[in-house]
Amino acid sequence: MATILFHDIVYGPVHSRRLGVSLGVNISPPDGKRCTFNCIYCECGLNEERPASVKAPRREEVRKALNTKLSQMASEHIFPDVITFSGNGEPTLHPAFAGIIDDTLTLRDRWCPQAKVAVLSNSTMIWKETVFQALCRVDENIMKLDSATDMRMWQIDQPESADFTCTQVIRQLCRFGGKVIIQTIFLRGKRDGIVIDNTGEAEIDAWIDALKKINPSKVMIYTIDRETPVKSLQKVPADELNAIASRVRAAGFEVSVSA
Repeated sequence: MATILFHDIVYGPVHSRRLGVSLGVNISPPDGKRCTFNCIYCECGLNEERPASVKAPRREEVRKALNTKLSQMASEHIFPDVITFSGNGEPTLHPAFAGIIDDTLTLRDRWCPQAKVAVLSNSTMIWKETVFQALCRVDENIMKLDSATDMRMWQIDQPESADFTCTQVIRQLCRFGGKVIIQTIFLRGKRDGIVIDNTGEAEIDAWIDALKKINPSKVMIYTIDRETPVKSLQKVPADELNAIASRVRAAGFEVSVSA
C-alpha cells in the first residue's frame, strides 16, 4: 500500500504545493487514522485500513516536540514558512486542540516569528466553540469544502456522522466572517461502477454559490498528487483547474491552483 502515515508528532520540513516550506504537526495517533471523514483520496488511506490502537499525543508531548524541533532549526538558521497541523486525520478532534494552538503560537513567536501557523481541517468540528475560537487565532485557517452538494460529499469524503449535511457545514463556515481559506480538491473516477466527478457545471455553480455565502479570504483548489486508496481516481488536468479558478476570480475571490 503506497498511502502513508505520520509516525512523529513533528515531521519535515517538507515543501508543500500550497504552503511553501511547511513544518508538519501530527496530533492524531501515530499508528493509525482518527478522522470524521473517510476521504477516498486520503494519502493516509481509508479509516478501516488504518485503525489507530494508541492514543493521540498529550498536549505536553506536542509542546516539547515542537520546541525541540524549532530550537534545532533556529540554531541551524533554517526557518519554516508555516507550521501546519495536518497528519493522520482531523487535528481538531484532539481534546486539547485549543491549548495546543496557544502553545504553538507562543513557540512560533519565540523561535520563528515570521512563520505562519496553519490548520488543515475538514470543517466538521467548527461547531465546537473552543475549536472555532482556536481556529480564529491561527494565521491560516484552511477548511475543506470538496462539494456543496450532499450526494457528492458523501461520495468523496464519506462523513462518519449520519447527520452530516453541506448546509450545516456552510452555515458554520460563515461564522468566520471571511477569516477562512477554503480548500477544495477536484477529481473524477469510478467506484463500484458509480461515476464520481465534482467538476460538472451544476457542481461548480453550487460550490461558487457556497463561496459567496462564506466569503473566504482565499480559495485553494488542487487535484490528486499522491497515491490514493481508491485506485480508480484521476487527476483533473491543469487547464480545467485553471478554468474553474477563472470563475472563482470572476466571483471576486483570490484563488491559488495546484495542478
